[in-house]
Amino acid sequence: MRFVIVTGLSGAGKTQAVRNLEDLGYFCVDNLPSTLIPKFVEACYKADGKIDKIALVIDIRGGQFFDDIFESLSYLKKQGYKYEILFLDASDEVLIKRFKESRRKHPLAPEGRILKGITMERNKLRELKNKADNIIDTSKLATRELKEEITKIYSEEGQIETQLMITVLSFGFKYGIPVDSDLVFDVRFLPNPFYIPELKKYSGNDKLVADYIMGFDQTGQFIDKLSDMLEFLIPYYIKEGKRQLIISIGCTGGRHRSVAIANTIYDKLNKIGHKVNIDHRDIEEDVNKGGKKL
Repeated sequence: MRFVIVTGLSGAGKTQAVRNLEDLGYFCVDNLPSTLIPKFVEACYKADGKIDKIALVIDIRGGQFFDDIFESLSYLKKQGYKYEILFLDASDEVLIKRFKESRRKHPLAPEGRILKGITMERNKLRELKNKADNIIDTSKLATRELKEEITKIYSEEGQIETQLMITVLSFGFKYGIPVDSDLVFDVRFLPNPFYIPELKKYSGNDKLVADYIMGFDQTGQFIDKLSDMLEFLIPYYIKEGKRQLIISIGCTGGRHRSVAIANTIYDKLNKIGHKVNIDHRDIEEDVNKGGKKL
């Protein structure tokens, strides 16, 4: 049986995530009191295999019952029931925007400021987030993209215990470090093509920029050292049962250096047989903010 606890911040996409899990054949229950989790799981295990995929949404809507979540999880662990936690997150700015657009009140601050409720909720969920097996930041995800993330992790293919899903993610530090990062590397020490007039308008996906960045000795040394470290780490992540690894590589704007380095690391991991995706989060940010595409 695959048992998933779906939790996270209000407005971060839990409802959509559960719909996606239902599409994947999961038996889903929303807002079950934490104290009832052990009895519910025991009942499902006694169903003689008729229920083999379960998803429970547990969040602060449970009020005082939510505080019992850790006691219930401890009981499941002692009894040998395996579970995994999916945590949905998003930036404060995005959450506030979503609440205002939907005209909903925050459950922890029904009469006060939305930001106050979000801050209280983050503090209340911090320990649960630290225990999460998978964290998805929905700040920049469209509904379709969230569905793709859920499918990658929780589809039949995603249930292969020994298969680690790796995402190499480029980003710009001025737009914030991705909250779902497992490993973060700063490549701002490399010469910046942004200041080369004939290269500025291109990105790290373009050969001119990639060749420029790869032309420095320190670039090759960095890639070799990073590749060696990843080859050392990944088998241990797999051994510990980790299913998702986010390798975030950042430069200032997320358009030139981080993109080129991320592409190189992606190619290396792909060639040696790892299941790997590539994502350039901020590659168009500077272009779009400039008012036109280059």
